[in-house]
Amino acid sequence: MKESFQIDRSDGKIYAMGVTAVAGGMHFSFASKGAHCALLLFKKGADTPLARIGFQDSMRTGDVWSVTVLGDFDGLEYVYEVDGLEVPDPYGTRFTGKEHWGSMERLGKPVRTPVEGTDGTYDWEEDRLPQIPYEECIIYRIHPRGFTKHPSSGVEQAKRGTFAGIVDKIPYLKELGVTTLEIMPPVEFEEIIMPERGDSPFGPEKPDGRLNYWGYGRGYSFAPKSSYCSGAVKQPIKEFKDMVKALHKAGLELVMELFFDGREAPSHVLDAVRYWVQEYHVDGVHLVGSAPLKLLGEDPYLSRLKLFAAGWDGVEPGDGKHLAQYNDGFMMDMRGFLKGDEGHMNHLAYHTRNNPEKVGVINYMANTNGFTMMDMVSYDRKHNEANGEDNRDGTDYNLSWNCGEEGPSRKKRIVQMRRKQLRNAMVLLFLSQGTPLLMAGDEFGRTKKGNNNSYCQDNEISWVNWKLQDTNRGLYQFARSLIAFRKEHPIFHMPKEPALLDYNSVGLPDVSYHGLKTWCPMFDNYCRQLGILYCGKYGKKDGAEDNYFYVAYNMYWEPCEFALPNLPKELKWYVALNTDSEQGIYPEGSEALPDSQKRMMVMARSIVVLIGREGGDSPDGTKEMPDAGAGTKPGAEPGAKPGAKSGAKPGAKPKAEPGTKTGAGQGTAAGKGRKRSGNTKGADHHVKSGNTQLH
Repeated sequence: MKESFQIDRSDGKIYAMGVTAVAGGMHFSFASKGAHCALLLFKKGADTPLARIGFQDSMRTGDVWSVTVLGDFDGLEYVYEVDGLEVPDPYGTRFTGKEHWGSMERLGKPVRTPVEGTDGTYDWEEDRLPQIPYEECIIYRIHPRGFTKHPSSGVEQAKRGTFAGIVDKIPYLKELGVTTLEIMPPVEFEEIIMPERGDSPFGPEKPDGRLNYWGYGRGYSFAPKSSYCSGAVKQPIKEFKDMVKALHKAGLELVMELFFDGREAPSHVLDAVRYWVQEYHVDGVHLVGSAPLKLLGEDPYLSRLKLFAAGWDGVEPGDGKHLAQYNDGFMMDMRGFLKGDEGHMNHLAYHTRNNPEKVGVINYMANTNGFTMMDMVSYDRKHNEANGEDNRDGTDYNLSWNCGEEGPSRKKRIVQMRRKQLRNAMVLLFLSQGTPLLMAGDEFGRTKKGNNNSYCQDNEISWVNWKLQDTNRGLYQFARSLIAFRKEHPIFHMPKEPALLDYNSVGLPDVSYHGLKTWCPMFDNYCRQLGILYCGKYGKKDGAEDNYFYVAYNMYWEPCEFALPNLPKELKWYVALNTDSEQGIYPEGSEALPDSQKRMMVMARSIVVLIGREGGDSPDGTKEMPDAGAGTKPGAEPGAKPGAKSGAKPGAKPKAEPGTKTGAGQGTAAGKGRKRSGNTKGADHHVKSGNTQLH
């Protein structure tokens, strides 16, 4: 050992944890409470160490062991020895032995780190972070493997399921309108699930073949995952940097998910997040599990980094808006409203405007843990049998509705209802003020076959099936057009939450709530209708004022008539969007002129968006309202034959409809003739608009 390596005892500097290149050698720092620690150096693939360098007490500061070793480390790997056991470096930036995803052959073999410091030679080509504000973001969440692993992805086989494969999909992301990519844990972790019991009298139990597909669990927080890389020789550091650089060149951001279980030292978590920012130029980090949020949220080094967490209670956000709340609140409340449950009007009013000034809000209708959006409208119950736990795993609280039949269906009425519900869900997501997040594949009806806990499904259950983009082309086009619609109209994504006041004295509040009657919103438990008026004078893009908009929500199972607010006399209401129509969204400038400027019928379980603009009717004078399907009359179910009547009378209990209730007051006139509840939560500000009328 003495011939090859020398300990530099004169180096009294304090270095960062991990390995740092120094003149003539390397410095190693490692934290451990063990009584005896050593550094083991191996030639690549060797079973016995080339050298063992023991840490002396003089090399210990607190629980940190440090040593500077001079010598040639080319082709060498290292691991630490703590009280006789080999321990991989938790600060390791790359690991050998994990190059092949799910390989059982490497079980029991050592995991080592190549001896290499950060050399800073990667060419970033003047890379710059896009720094897109939350109100301008469209987030798209992917699994680094499942996004392109399916044969239908269009990615060459060698790149499927890799960081390089993600780069090949950048044109698709741009076409859809995505601005920010969120990637599930991309760090090195053990995907082979080992049995929890270690006390079997028959010896160690063998794995049953299930894999930790999602990547949550203890891992190596500083190393990109080697098996997410392409090529025979894996280069995780370079391939991840190439991906980030390519995304930035396209004007896209990257937010990575990091999981911590709470056993890490707070300094370790802070070092990891800082490392990814400095070394990999990531635009944000989604903190999952247990992390020191106050330490991270108030760290000046991270003050311009997007940080997502379930909540930021007790954290001072500072001057910039870089923190964001990321939890299921929006999803659960909006799903309840979507399926027609009682008591969700306050939730609808709250979530459509929720956008605090100092902390962002991430909204989604589906996420990794739970049903996809298509499964949300196709299944009443979870179907997790493939997980091998007798369907006991996963939540039973999905707030889903199968629209009349469990699972796949060929019935036209059910298929059309599911499509309409998906369009409704998209509108709820993209016309709310918070930052929308879309799970990969939800834009074209991705399904996990009813599995709401696919943590171990590395197969077509979890992989994005790109064939569905053609199968559900209409849904994809609707999602794409809706994203463009949101981007075009700043009134739907303002920098801060609407005040529900006319603070600029333009004659209208920025946002106001209405019911079946204008200026009379109903927040009673039984109500399922709400109108929201957006004053375009409060939304500006490049100095120009936005349009007026009126969004009429009707999640009741019968058509309802809405009175329409008056517009300035030079403007008229036009139908910009109607979820009851397969067409969905009209092109800008080609919106349909409704039958009346005073009242409008909104079909059952539908959302209509009106835009106020100057006249310019088509040659025949008007355009008809979009219908629910060829020959369908108002009130008929989608897919009904011409002349068919609605299946239920006002007040009757419809079949196979969630949220229904027998009794009076459940007809199309829900909320009519009743006094507004002035003390209802969620309606605390709308009374300030008083009787203000458009002029």
